[in-house]
Amino acid sequence: MMVAYYTYYLFFDVFFIPFIIIQCIIFFTWLYLLIYSIKSIKYVPQLNQHLPKTFDIHFPLVSIILPSRNEEKYIEKCLDSILKQDYPNFEIIAINDSSIDKTEELIKKYSNSISKITNCEIIYVDAGPKPEGWTGKNWACYQGYLQSSGDLFLFTDADTTQNSSTISLAVTHLLSEKLDSITAIPKILANDFWTKITLPILWTLSLARFSALKANNPKSKVGYFFGSFFIITRKAYEAVGTHKSVKEEIVEDGELGRKVKEQGFSLRVVHGEEYIRAVWARDSSTLWHGLRRLVIPLYKKEKIKACMMAFTTFVLLLFPLIMLPFSILNLINDGQIYVINNQIMLFLTIISILLLVITSVLQLKYALFQNPLYSIAFPLSGSFVFAAFLSSIISANQKDVVSWQGRKYSIR
Repeated sequence: MMVAYYTYYLFFDVFFIPFIIIQCIIFFTWLYLLIYSIKSIKYVPQLNQHLPKTFDIHFPLVSIILPSRNEEKYIEKCLDSILKQDYPNFEIIAINDSSIDKTEELIKKYSNSISKITNCEIIYVDAGPKPEGWTGKNWACYQGYLQSSGDLFLFTDADTTQNSSTISLAVTHLLSEKLDSITAIPKILANDFWTKITLPILWTLSLARFSALKANNPKSKVGYFFGSFFIITRKAYEAVGTHKSVKEEIVEDGELGRKVKEQGFSLRVVHGEEYIRAVWARDSSTLWHGLRRLVIPLYKKEKIKACMMAFTTFVLLLFPLIMLPFSILNLINDGQIYVINNQIMLFLTIISILLLVITSVLQLKYALFQNPLYSIAFPLSGSFVFAAFLSSIISANQKDVVSWQGRKYSIR
């Protein structure tokens, strides 16, 4: 017992300085993420912000490209919300991506009936089996593009709904600001417990690399789209190679947005939570595979970066929790021997955890519009995210390693 006791204290004596350094890094990282979260919420423009009071808009034809695979639960609500748009000039190209439920039947019903009683044309497209080397959604989007006539493309998802003025606001914003593309941050609908507790963590960590402030900076190379809603000019879309240029990408919206920015076209990310609602993960299984869908392609391209992301997730989310009880025990048992050292460690640990929780509360309240109490579940969400990241890295080289939308993909 005495041997274990002295071994324990020897361990902390030896590693005290490294632990202090790590805890300082964690503290300043969460302070940075908190400040950046506030800036993103405050300074990223709204969809309806800075629009001119008078603007001579010519209402270009918008081709709404809607890929759908096994979306019988959502497709009708999505189409209904599009048909209620007050924008006067658009066509809907609804693509059935080899669905095995009633998606095809529902699209055909809308195409045959709604088109006859409205001014909007709904074009039904059967994408057919995807060719080798394509992901399903990219193939479906490309087939929709081939049937399009618009000067502008709006890409959206079947589990997304929009307010009636959304397209009008987005097109006006794009044209008045002379942009090549615009994407709107949707209100994320979280349906299960794990998604609700995990989203604020993921949303916050993503700011370090994929901040909307960076994407809106012309000097930054950061660019991405939200797949639930982005508009792009035909000229820019064709110049970057359409979805054919990202045909193998699992996270196609991020890669397409990167290409747009990389090739010198203008892109703007705006807050659209008031106008657009999207389902990101429908249950814990979808959430798990969604995280793997993000990490495995990154690992195949940049192994060190993917491993560092997993390690950083552990350090930022779980290391303070591990250190907290040890810091308290040290302070109680050491008496006056190392009291200053233990006080410093305990202070940094507690402050880091508080910053983590405050940042999560901020994201839940002002970005995700969820109950702020979910922030206290960060030990569970941190463990879930880290486990998903670690699992992704371990299994990245296996065949059919990514499961998404009822398909399995091997990432090359």
